[in-house]
Amino acid sequence: MAEFKHIVRIADTDLDGNKPLVHALTGIKGIGLRMARAITNHLGLNAREKLGNLSDEEIEKLKKFVEENIEELPSWMLNRRKDLYTGKDLHLLGKDVDLAKKLDIERLIKIRAYRGIRHAKGYKVRGQRTRSTGRTGQTVGVQRRKK
Repeated sequence: MAEFKHIVRIADTDLDGNKPLVHALTGIKGIGLRMARAITNHLGLNAREKLGNLSDEEIEKLKKFVEENIEELPSWMLNRRKDLYTGKDLHLLGKDVDLAKKLDIERLIKIRAYRGIRHAKGYKVRGQRTRSTGRTGQTVGVQRRKK
């Protein structure tokens, strides 16, 4: 039997070899539990097998799929459908997720959309109340009347 690998590197992320395959894959930013299950089912791997116990061929197959061919999964599972710049269905991983989010917010600010203005001012964006929460600076309370 092949030796146990304590750390496996996939998509520029070090994954724990002691975890089951589906839970280890969630360590990659952009892959949740549902996506991890879809990947293991698509590749025909045992989801409960520890990542460190997989053979080198299986790890290479998994690595290649996650880094290059993840768009083979149904488009409704991908995290960046109909990308604004390319028009394609993409699935972003790692630092690309943060970069795309930052660029989207910058675009909203640039076109002066309502959400962009809220982001720029540092207010809550999704309709939450701001009267009592989300404050910065000194707290405001009720003052007592002097007797």
